[in-house]
Amino acid sequence: MTQALTNNHAHAMDRMYRLTRHVYDLSRRYYLLGRDRLIAQMQTQPGDHVLEMGCGTARNLIKFNKRHPGRHLYGLDAASVMLETAQKSLAKHRCDAKLVCAYAENLDHQKLFAQQEKFDAIFFSYSLSMMPTWPDAIDAALANLKPGGKLYVVDFWDQADLPRVAAKSLQTWLHWFGVHFRPELLDYLREVAAQQQLHLDIQTVGPRYAYIAQITA
Repeated sequence: MTQALTNNHAHAMDRMYRLTRHVYDLSRRYYLLGRDRLIAQMQTQPGDHVLEMGCGTARNLIKFNKRHPGRHLYGLDAASVMLETAQKSLAKHRCDAKLVCAYAENLDHQKLFAQQEKFDAIFFSYSLSMMPTWPDAIDAALANLKPGGKLYVVDFWDQADLPRVAAKSLQTWLHWFGVHFRPELLDYLREVAAQQQLHLDIQTVGPRYAYIAQITA
């Protein structure tokens, strides 16, 4: 992504979330399905370093901390206004996490987080569908995982089993909020896993509404 595009996207993200961040979690609970299921299934141990790419309001980090205490938590997001809300939410729930404003494709565990070791687990929760350079974001995540570490993704699938009108209406509505329907995203995960000889597990959320993918590095 060029510097101009980067700056424009950052500005657009801040503008979109300046007000909606205050009702984001309340509104998204009805259609960002599978997030809590993903959190419950994540395989980590006390002391592990866990990063969310596109952490938003830190809702998922807080949920993860309650279910899996004793991990070192990190969050990355391109929207500075969302991170302002995230910091307040973390303090309210007494959840400790290090947050950084940056693009996912620029992830570097040393430069961004001053972390010498790579992450034990990295997850994307409905954030890849909002990232213009989502393949680079996936590649960066895998490059910053320890051997044996796990990459998790929950995102929209193709809605092939939904009525056509319902699927089209959902996709159009999501586009208004900067969410770009990307069924090719799952194909890319399959391609990367095959090329790098990594294990990929895929679960369906609803009637092909969404999916949960797990790649073991």
